[in-house]
Parts: sequence; C-alpha cells; structure tokens
Amino acid sequence: MTGHPTLALIGAKGMLAGAVARGVPAGWRVVGYDLPELDLADRDGVLRTLEGLGPEVIVNCAAYTDVDGCEAREDLANRVNGEGPGHLAEAARRLDAVLVHLSTDYVFDGTKNEPYVEDDPPSPLGAYGRSKLLGEQRVLASGHSRCFVVRTSWLYGPGGKNFVETIARLAGEREELRVVADQVGCPTYTEDLARALVTLLALVPTSPGTGNRAPPYGIYHFSNEGSCSWHGFALEITARLRERGPVRARAVLPISTAEYPTPARRPPYSILSKQKYITATGQPVPHWKDGLTRYFESRKS
Repeated sequence: MTGHPTLALIGAKGMLAGAVARGVPAGWRVVGYDLPELDLADRDGVLRTLEGLGPEVIVNCAAYTDVDGCEAREDLANRVNGEGPGHLAEAARRLDAVLVHLSTDYVFDGTKNEPYVEDDPPSPLGAYGRSKLLGEQRVLASGHSRCFVVRTSWLYGPGGKNFVETIARLAGEREELRVVADQVGCPTYTEDLARALVTLLALVPTSPGTGNRAPPYGIYHFSNEGSCSWHGFALEITARLRERGPVRARAVLPISTAEYPTPARRPPYSILSKQKYITATGQPVPHWKDGLTRYFESRKS
C-alpha cells in the first residue's frame, strides 16, 4: 500500500504497537486507540469509533496476553481476543479497509516436530490459545476478504514487559537462574515483526481492484529465524549482559516444564515456518540472535 493512508492502531500503548508506529512509511497518519477509550469487547463502540475515523488500514495489536490469567478468566479472554477481532473485521468490511490482526503460536499444541505452516490444523492447549484461535475464526468468517492474520511467537522489544527484561532483572538479583529447557520456539523482536507487517501492507494496491495481481491476504506466520528453548534464550541474554558489565547470576540451569508448573499448558514445540511470507514478499527474515543484538544496542543499560 502506497500513498498516505490513515492507519488505526489498536492496542496503541503496547510493545508491538509502538514498533508499528515507528515503522510505518513517512506520511502515513497513525491514530492510536487503547483502553479506556476503545474496548474491543464493545461492538457498538468499535464500529462508531472506526467509522468516525474512516481509516484505510486497521492494525490490531491489542490482546489479553496473560496466558495464565486467561485460564481463570476465559470469558474475558474470549471477549477481547475472540469477539473483539470480529468487531474490527466488521468495521473493516464496512469501510473496505485492510485489517491486520496479530495471532499466536499458542493456537498449536506443539506435537509437531517440524515448523508449523499456515494450514496446519490448530489445536490449542489452553484458554489463551483458544481465545486467539476464536479471534482468527471471527476475522476469517467476517465476509471481508481484505484481512491479514499474522501469527507470531515469543515477542520482546522496547516499551513493554518481556522475557529479556525479566531475565536481565533476575540476573542482577540472583546467583542462579532456573529456566525451562523443554519448550522450543523462536524469539521475535518487535521491530522485525513491525517491519514484516508493513512489508505485507506494501503488497496491497492503493485502490482495490488495481495492480497486476490480487494481494495475498490470509494467514501468515512470522517470527525471527532459528530456534531455541527458553533456557537457550536465557543463556544468550545473560551472555549479552556479561558483555556489558558484571552480572550476579553465575549459572543458568535447565529445568523441565514439570519442575515449573503453571496454570496454563504451553506448547513444547512452536516453531513457525516463514516460507509463505518469504515467497510473498521476497524479503529475508533476520535470525533471532541478530534481533537480540539490535535490541541490546537500543535498550538502556
């Protein structure tokens, strides 16, 4: 998409939304919405607000992301993560706007032993994954064809709580860290994901029905390349911290999921194939270690 469209950024106070706002092309008008002025669960409020703005693009970065909290508050998770995206898709259909909706690797159960592709059957293990899958279904069943659903994993970046900052804090407080080593996925730097979303939007012609080919709407997977366990990720984080100064933590020990019980079950394997994105855009995907390097270069020590 070229020109100077108006982009409605939903969940504007969040970590990913900040990266999207920084990453859009010059000249785009970005209007952010978040609680309390916009509640995704309020259909009438969503329609009224977005029809009043009239954006050409809607990017939904909002979600109830407390994975364990979703187990106790599944009704809330379903309203925000499930029904809310359906309301956005309805608004996008009325406006003939492009909708970009973010989803998650947690829609899969992690029983596969090779990267998940977009048409693998979802089978979420917990309430968070079920609510996010419901959101995907609401978007895709909305009758609006101009929708991207982008699944991602293990997000971190500036402006929000994330695993990198948690490990950095604990490494300064404790002599020994114990981190789960039998859940494998891929960390994703928000700046790289935001760039991927803008790259997908660039495939959309300025006016519907123009261009040499139909924009490849639908489901996409995007995370950084490579893979690791949470333990492997923590080892890399602590190594970067030691390069920058003394760290109290002397050891980062691997433990099993069984040794760190949580209310929600996590997929043991959730690596996402990026081949569909690469084929559609012609763009490479940075490795997760490269993303982590750039994050450390940007963060305050």
